[in-house]
Amino acid sequence: MTAETDGVETNGPDIAQAEMPAPGVPLARTLEAILMVADEPQSLVALATAVGAPVPAVRRAVETLVADFDGVDRGDGQPGVRRGFELREVGGGWRFYVREEFDPIVRDFVLTQNPTRLSQAALETLAVIAYKQPITRGAIAQIRAVNVDSVVRTLLGRGLITESFTDAETGAINYETTELLLTHLGINSLDELPLISPLLADGTGGFGDGSE
Repeated sequence: MTAETDGVETNGPDIAQAEMPAPGVPLARTLEAILMVADEPQSLVALATAVGAPVPAVRRAVETLVADFDGVDRGDGQPGVRRGFELREVGGGWRFYVREEFDPIVRDFVLTQNPTRLSQAALETLAVIAYKQPITRGAIAQIRAVNVDSVVRTLLGRGLITESFTDAETGAINYETTELLLTHLGINSLDELPLISPLLADGTGGFGDGSE
Protein backbone atom coordinates (compact mmCIF):
# COMPACT_ATOMS: atom_id res chain seq x y z
CA MET A 1 0.00 0.00 0.00
CA THR A 2 1.13 3.53 -0.58
CA ALA A 3 1.53 6.10 2.16
CA GLU A 4 1.22 9.86 2.27
CA THR A 5 4.30 11.64 1.02
CA ASP A 6 5.22 15.17 0.06
CA GLY A 7 5.10 14.34 -3.62
CA VAL A 8 2.40 14.15 -6.23
CA GLU A 9 0.00 11.23 -5.86
CA THR A 10 1.14 8.13 -7.68
CA ASN A 11 -2.32 6.53 -7.62
CA GLY A 12 -0.83 3.20 -6.64
CA PRO A 13 1.16 1.07 -9.06
CA ASP A 14 1.34 2.07 -12.71
CA ILE A 15 -0.12 -1.18 -13.98
CA ALA A 16 0.50 -0.16 -17.55
CA GLN A 17 4.21 -0.43 -16.76
CA ALA A 18 3.98 -3.67 -14.77
CA GLU A 19 6.39 -6.40 -15.70
CA MET A 20 5.35 -9.80 -16.96
CA PRO A 21 4.91 -12.42 -14.21
CA ALA A 22 7.79 -14.79 -13.69
CA PRO A 23 7.55 -18.14 -15.49
CA GLY A 24 5.55 -20.67 -13.51
CA VAL A 25 3.64 -18.06 -11.45
CA PRO A 26 -0.11 -18.69 -11.75
CA LEU A 27 -1.95 -15.87 -13.47
CA ALA A 28 -4.56 -15.69 -10.71
CA ARG A 29 -1.88 -15.10 -8.06
CA THR A 30 -0.22 -12.44 -10.17
CA LEU A 31 -3.53 -10.60 -10.46
CA GLU A 32 -4.09 -11.05 -6.74
CA ALA A 33 -0.80 -9.28 -6.02
CA ILE A 34 -1.69 -6.36 -8.31
CA LEU A 35 -5.19 -5.99 -6.89
CA MET A 36 -3.80 -6.08 -3.36
CA VAL A 37 -2.02 -2.74 -3.89
CA ALA A 38 -4.53 -1.10 -6.25
CA ASP A 39 -6.51 1.76 -4.70
CA GLU A 40 -9.03 1.99 -7.53
CA PRO A 41 -11.10 -0.75 -9.23
CA GLN A 42 -9.14 -2.28 -12.11
CA SER A 43 -10.87 -3.28 -15.34
CA LEU A 44 -10.16 -6.60 -17.03
CA VAL A 45 -8.49 -4.74 -19.88
CA ALA A 46 -6.22 -2.86 -17.47
CA LEU A 47 -5.30 -6.09 -15.69
CA ALA A 48 -4.69 -7.86 -18.99
CA THR A 49 -2.38 -5.03 -20.06
CA ALA A 50 -0.52 -5.22 -16.76
CA VAL A 51 0.27 -8.92 -17.03
CA GLY A 52 0.39 -9.24 -20.82
CA ALA A 53 -2.34 -11.88 -20.92
CA PRO A 54 -5.52 -12.18 -23.05
CA VAL A 55 -8.64 -10.66 -21.52
CA PRO A 56 -10.54 -14.01 -21.51
CA ALA A 57 -7.71 -15.60 -19.53
CA VAL A 58 -7.73 -12.71 -17.08
CA ARG A 59 -11.50 -13.02 -16.72
CA ARG A 60 -11.18 -16.70 -15.86
CA ALA A 61 -8.39 -15.98 -13.40
CA VAL A 62 -10.48 -13.30 -11.68
CA GLU A 63 -13.39 -15.73 -11.45
CA THR A 64 -11.00 -18.23 -9.87
CA LEU A 65 -9.97 -15.67 -7.26
CA VAL A 66 -13.58 -14.75 -6.49
CA ALA A 67 -14.44 -18.41 -5.95
CA ASP A 68 -11.28 -18.93 -3.91
CA PHE A 69 -12.01 -16.05 -1.52
CA ASP A 70 -15.68 -17.07 -1.27
CA GLY A 71 -14.60 -20.53 -0.18
CA VAL A 72 -16.27 -22.28 -3.10
CA ASP A 73 -15.26 -25.89 -3.63
CA ARG A 74 -14.15 -26.03 -7.28
CA GLY A 75 -14.07 -29.83 -7.29
CA ASP A 76 -10.33 -30.19 -6.71
CA GLY A 77 -10.82 -32.02 -3.45
CA GLN A 78 -9.61 -29.09 -1.37
CA PRO A 79 -12.03 -27.65 1.22
CA GLY A 80 -12.95 -24.05 0.59
CA VAL A 81 -12.22 -21.35 3.18
CA ARG A 82 -14.33 -18.21 3.09
CA ARG A 83 -12.07 -15.20 3.56
CA GLY A 84 -12.77 -12.06 5.54
CA PHE A 85 -12.43 -10.04 2.34
CA GLU A 86 -13.87 -10.43 -1.13
CA LEU A 87 -13.01 -9.48 -4.69
CA ARG A 88 -15.91 -7.36 -5.87
CA GLU A 89 -16.75 -5.82 -9.26
CA VAL A 90 -17.57 -2.13 -8.89
CA GLY A 91 -18.08 0.33 -11.72
CA GLY A 92 -16.65 -1.99 -14.34
CA GLY A 93 -13.53 -2.80 -12.33
CA TRP A 94 -12.36 -5.21 -9.65
CA ARG A 95 -11.16 -4.34 -6.15
CA PHE A 96 -10.72 -5.98 -2.73
CA TYR A 97 -13.26 -5.11 -0.04
CA VAL A 98 -13.83 -6.22 3.54
CA ARG A 99 -16.91 -8.44 3.67
CA GLU A 100 -19.94 -6.50 4.81
CA GLU A 101 -20.51 -8.65 7.90
CA PHE A 102 -17.07 -7.70 9.19
CA ASP A 103 -17.41 -3.94 8.66
CA PRO A 104 -18.33 -3.17 12.32
CA ILE A 105 -15.40 -5.21 13.66
CA VAL A 106 -12.91 -3.66 11.26
CA ARG A 107 -14.24 -0.17 11.98
CA ASP A 108 -13.83 -0.70 15.74
CA PHE A 109 -10.32 -2.02 15.19
CA VAL A 110 -9.32 1.00 13.12
CA LEU A 111 -10.74 3.38 15.71
CA THR A 112 -8.88 1.54 18.48
CA GLN A 113 -5.57 1.47 16.61
CA ASN A 114 -5.64 5.14 15.66
CA PRO A 115 -5.48 8.09 18.06
CA THR A 116 -8.65 10.10 18.53
CA ARG A 117 -7.10 13.30 17.22
CA LEU A 118 -6.77 13.53 13.44
CA SER A 119 -3.47 14.59 11.95
CA GLN A 120 -3.13 17.92 10.18
CA ALA A 121 -2.94 16.06 6.87
CA ALA A 122 -6.18 14.22 7.63
CA LEU A 123 -7.93 17.45 8.65
CA GLU A 124 -6.85 19.19 5.46
CA THR A 125 -7.98 16.26 3.33
CA LEU A 126 -11.31 16.13 5.17
CA ALA A 127 -11.81 19.84 4.51
CA VAL A 128 -11.18 19.37 0.79
CA ILE A 129 -13.73 16.56 0.64
CA ALA A 130 -16.28 18.51 2.68
CA TYR A 131 -16.15 21.53 0.39
CA LYS A 132 -15.69 19.80 -2.96
CA GLN A 133 -17.69 16.57 -2.59
CA PRO A 134 -18.24 14.35 -4.38
CA ILE A 135 -14.56 14.25 -5.28
CA THR A 136 -12.07 11.59 -6.38
CA ARG A 137 -8.87 10.72 -4.57
CA GLY A 138 -6.87 11.94 -7.57
CA ALA A 139 -8.56 15.33 -7.44
CA ILE A 140 -7.92 15.58 -3.71
CA ALA A 141 -4.24 14.80 -4.25
CA GLN A 142 -4.03 17.41 -7.01
CA ILE A 143 -5.46 20.06 -4.70
CA ARG A 144 -3.21 19.17 -1.77
CA ALA A 145 -0.18 18.39 -3.96
CA VAL A 146 0.62 15.29 -1.88
CA ASN A 147 -0.26 11.61 -1.89
CA VAL A 148 -3.50 11.14 0.08
CA ASP A 149 -3.91 7.36 -0.03
CA SER A 150 -3.25 6.76 3.67
CA VAL A 151 -5.30 9.68 4.97
CA VAL A 152 -8.29 8.75 2.81
CA ARG A 153 -8.14 5.24 4.27
CA THR A 154 -7.95 6.76 7.75
CA LEU A 155 -11.00 8.93 7.16
CA LEU A 156 -12.89 5.97 5.73
CA GLY A 157 -11.97 3.90 8.77
CA ARG A 158 -13.14 6.67 11.10
CA GLY A 159 -16.49 6.78 9.30
CA LEU A 160 -16.06 10.47 8.46
CA ILE A 161 -16.21 9.90 4.70
CA THR A 162 -17.72 7.23 2.50
CA GLU A 163 -17.47 5.99 -1.07
CA SER A 164 -20.27 7.80 -2.86
CA PHE A 165 -20.09 6.28 -6.34
CA THR A 166 -17.67 5.02 -8.96
CA ASP A 167 -17.24 6.92 -12.22
CA ALA A 168 -18.44 4.63 -14.99
CA GLU A 169 -15.82 5.89 -17.46
CA THR A 170 -12.68 6.23 -15.35
CA GLY A 171 -13.42 3.79 -12.54
CA ALA A 172 -12.39 6.45 -10.02
CA ILE A 173 -14.18 6.34 -6.68
CA ASN A 174 -15.86 9.56 -5.55
CA TYR A 175 -15.90 10.36 -1.85
CA GLU A 176 -18.27 12.40 0.29
CA THR A 177 -18.63 13.14 3.99
CA THR A 178 -21.01 11.28 6.31
CA GLU A 179 -23.59 12.23 8.91
CA LEU A 180 -20.98 11.43 11.55
CA LEU A 181 -18.93 14.45 10.44
CA LEU A 182 -21.97 16.71 10.83
CA THR A 183 -22.44 15.34 14.33
CA HIS A 184 -18.82 16.06 15.24
CA LEU A 185 -19.07 19.57 13.80
CA GLY A 186 -22.40 20.22 15.54
CA ILE A 187 -24.17 21.27 12.35
CA ASN A 188 -27.27 19.98 10.59
CA SER A 189 -26.09 20.21 6.99
CA LEU A 190 -23.09 21.09 4.87
CA ASP A 191 -24.80 24.39 4.03
CA GLU A 192 -23.78 25.55 7.49
CA LEU A 193 -20.07 25.24 6.70
CA PRO A 194 -18.35 28.64 6.65
CA LEU A 195 -17.19 30.11 3.36
CA ILE A 196 -13.62 29.08 2.72
CA SER A 197 -12.53 32.10 0.64
CA PRO A 198 -12.05 34.50 3.58
CA LEU A 199 -9.72 31.97 5.18
CA LEU A 200 -7.39 31.82 2.17
CA ALA A 201 -4.46 34.13 1.56
CA ASP A 202 -5.93 35.88 -1.49
CA GLY A 203 -9.54 34.91 -1.05
CA THR A 204 -9.62 33.14 -4.40
CA GLY A 205 -7.15 30.28 -4.38
CA GLY A 206 -7.40 26.88 -2.82
CA PHE A 207 -10.39 24.68 -3.53
CA GLY A 208 -13.37 26.99 -3.85
CA ASP A 209 -15.58 29.12 -1.69
CA GLY A 210 -17.83 26.43 -0.30
CA SER A 211 -20.73 27.34 -2.55
CA GLU A 212 -20.31 24.39 -4.93
